[in-house]
Amino acid sequence: MNIASARQSVKSTTGFVVCPHHLASAAGAQILRAGGHAVDAAIATQAALSVVYPHMTGLGGDAFWLIYDAKSQALRGLNGSGRAAAQATPEFYTRQGYREIPQRGPLAALTVPGAVDSWAQAHQQFGQLAWADLLQPAIALARHGYPATGSQVHWTRRDRPYLQPDAATPCPFLPSGEVPNAGETLTNPDLAVTLQTLAQEGATSFYQGAIAAQITDFLASVGGLLTAADLAQHRSDWVEPLETTYRGYRVAQLPPNSQGFTLLQMLNLIEPFDLGKLGHGTADYYHLMVEATKLAFVDRDRWLTDPTFADIPLDELISKTYSDRRRPQIQLDHANPDPASPVGGDTVYTAIVDAAGNAVSIIQSLYFDFGSAVVVPETGFVLQNRGSFFSLDANHINVLAPHKRTFHTLMPGMVRHPDGSPYLVLGTMGGEGQPQTQLALLTRLLDYGFDPQAAIDQPRWLWGRTWGEVETGLTLEGRIPPAVQQALRDRGQPVKTAPDWTAKMGHAHVIRLNADGTDEGGCDPRSDGAAIAP
Repeated sequence: MNIASARQSVKSTTGFVVCPHHLASAAGAQILRAGGHAVDAAIATQAALSVVYPHMTGLGGDAFWLIYDAKSQALRGLNGSGRAAAQATPEFYTRQGYREIPQRGPLAALTVPGAVDSWAQAHQQFGQLAWADLLQPAIALARHGYPATGSQVHWTRRDRPYLQPDAATPCPFLPSGEVPNAGETLTNPDLAVTLQTLAQEGATSFYQGAIAAQITDFLASVGGLLTAADLAQHRSDWVEPLETTYRGYRVAQLPPNSQGFTLLQMLNLIEPFDLGKLGHGTADYYHLMVEATKLAFVDRDRWLTDPTFADIPLDELISKTYSDRRRPQIQLDHANPDPASPVGGDTVYTAIVDAAGNAVSIIQSLYFDFGSAVVVPETGFVLQNRGSFFSLDANHINVLAPHKRTFHTLMPGMVRHPDGSPYLVLGTMGGEGQPQTQLALLTRLLDYGFDPQAAIDQPRWLWGRTWGEVETGLTLEGRIPPAVQQALRDRGQPVKTAPDWTAKMGHAHVIRLNADGTDEGGCDPRSDGAAIAP
């Protein structure tokens, strides 16, 4: 196998798996070597990530997919996000004195975990290997162990008070009740059993069988809202991807409740600018990207929610003419002071291409690190807190309602040639930063000619206010020259400097399908991942 080092793109003719943990990438590559479809490899990779990156993903979370099928030459979208419980209403929370939905605990776990069902639906449509075989690498990791990463240790230490509110209940992420050390071998026997049940009984066990009963029985005992009926009624949805063009390429994202349309707006806004003249890494470059982000976020925060509960004018929002009307608000000599709302999220992104040319862009998340921090006993996983992003304000576009999907930061990306064949498979974790990081990658790949690894390695920025922060600002990695940072301050940008390499900028991954028949993978050195070819 070929493994991409931290600063080197690697080429392959047999496909690639790229994700934020090298053991999960290896699990996906193992499936490709066995003759699996890119979708098979994606399922194996996500299942393995559920074991080795439990602070950022797991069976208790949601997933969004873009799938290019080489046989039909079609691009499919799959929305694997869960809906709110039937009992979840603003009145339920306000009667108990809440002004906002709690971010942790049973009342934060108010949406059905959708990821597992999305795995099953994708496999039903495209899988070439047996379902049970796809989960075996993850089962082995959970049973026999893996070395704890610095990332897992950091987030476990930070979230320990949430993970173990009752010291009598063992937590699978706190061996012997303690935060693990980096490099320590960790096992998760409960998760191994859960995955084995899924392997033997299929996803039905998660929504209508033994696993469903474990989830709902425990939540009922601690005052949670999800019921057996909520899980049994869940379904993922096949959706039509959204597209715009940029520099002659077709850029695809998922429709709401994903925030993906914001990236399409940003690209439309910046396309008429001569980025070559502005120069890469200049104050002009960063300023333009940030100002386009601000405009797109205004529309995102105005419109983004479950489209079955609101009439979202998507065709207009992603049209070139709409961006033409908005573009005059961008001034290169001074900043627009529009504020941004806080958006959190820890997530894993995976890009996969197989030897047949099938491509998968998938992103999966618990929302916050360790999600709601509610560990269902004897299952080995936490439930997400994605539903905590609902509003309790009746006038808010994203107001909580039964069976509603919330505003979602997850947005896997794919870029295609004019003939529809895939060119780039890309995405990132990072909540508010996801569209911004994809914008950085696309301009560096399509405007400036960087290879995938170099595009990932370039310094990044983050506009906005992520959860845990008080003020809105423009955060820049410290590698951006001081003169550029000062020039941005002079234009009115509220610049804050972060470490040279910070996970706050997300874990971005890219696969490029080259004209010579090779694939080229890049993996973010801010993560613990690797680009692995079978």
